[in-house]
Amino acid sequence: MAASSIYSFLVTLAALTPLALTGCGSFGEVDKVVGGVSPYRMDIVQGNVVTREQLAYLKPGMSRLMVRDVLGTSLLVSVFHAQRWDYVFALDRQGAPSQTRRLTVFFKDDVLERVDADELPSEADFVATLKSKRITGPAPAMEAAPERLAQFPAAAAVQPPLALPATPTIYPPLEQTGR
Repeated sequence: MAASSIYSFLVTLAALTPLALTGCGSFGEVDKVVGGVSPYRMDIVQGNVVTREQLAYLKPGMSRLMVRDVLGTSLLVSVFHAQRWDYVFALDRQGAPSQTRRLTVFFKDDVLERVDADELPSEADFVATLKSKRITGPAPAMEAAPERLAQFPAAAAVQPPLALPATPTIYPPLEQTGR
């Protein structure tokens, strides 16, 4: 009895394995358009946006507080590198190349010593990358045609609300005193 159940299990496993593996080939094609509709991918924004204008404002000799006022709180502050702040930014949008930028600020005796940064966009360039595609053409009608409305059943008459019983205006005390 045990050998036949093992045999039937192995036969079932052998029959279902090719079916299970056929789905694996479609995982790499998630972004492809299927029937004119592409799947929605949410925009992923991580980190601090630092622009060319902010970088130009930084000058050696500025205090940590002044640097934080210009750039914001750094994304990474390492315990092992207390004299360094790392600002990292990543933007992943559907239909657009991923953006990743890094900026590292180095301090010496709590004063800005130097800045190491990737090529940073200006504020106008960054805002231009955020604009999504606009849908052009006439806006769809927001009301149904009379022929379409006639297809729906007539609205039922609205019943007036039931009258609620009168509530007492004198309430018993919450606590009994003097006992």
